[in-house]
Amino acid sequence: MTAAAVIVAAGRGTRAGGHLPKQWQMLLGQPILVHTLSVFRDHPAITQIVLVLHVDDMSRSETPPGVVIVAGGADRATSVRNGLAATEGAQHVLIHDVARPLVTHRTISDVLAALKDAPGAAPALAVTDALWTGADGRVTGTRDRDGLFRAQTPQGFDRAAIMAAHAAHPGGAADDVEVARAYGLDVTIVPGDEENLKITHPADFARAERIMRGRDGH
Repeated sequence: MTAAAVIVAAGRGTRAGGHLPKQWQMLLGQPILVHTLSVFRDHPAITQIVLVLHVDDMSRSETPPGVVIVAGGADRATSVRNGLAATEGAQHVLIHDVARPLVTHRTISDVLAALKDAPGAAPALAVTDALWTGADGRVTGTRDRDGLFRAQTPQGFDRAAIMAAHAAHPGGAADDVEVARAYGLDVTIVPGDEENLKITHPADFARAERIMRGRDGH
């Protein structure tokens, strides 16, 4: 099965610190964005990559050739819709956060395989920690963790179905799975990967570099 990939990179990522949006910050000598794109470029089932950038980043030169670049919107949903509109000839599409540069070919392939039997599929990890509620620095209660998962990307869909789902959604969704489910689409859970972290805070850069060095053997 083949698919187009939409890489969402239009956010500003202020929680990550630094003087640049996190997708342009360096990770082992290259911007995070370049690492993320390379994983999808090297996967044999990905036929097209659409990169959604902030309008202020459209002229940056770090983007590899062969990638379709489109401008994002005022929120993530608009950026995703702009990216989906630029995909061509693909029955399936994977939507991925640029801040997850450690995604593997195995995860991409697992999502694609699940799309053979469902209109949507996404990787996730079962919650294993105890869950608390809290306020003012104190624990106020607990929550049952049974049936709870930590969502990851790429989230894959039938292209026509997810475009229709986004067109019908009022906005404010946490991710594209929420958009899909609101439209009535079934989404299959595939195994997530603890190393497929989303770089969010300054400490995540060091953790990502340790994982990358471990994979390279040095």
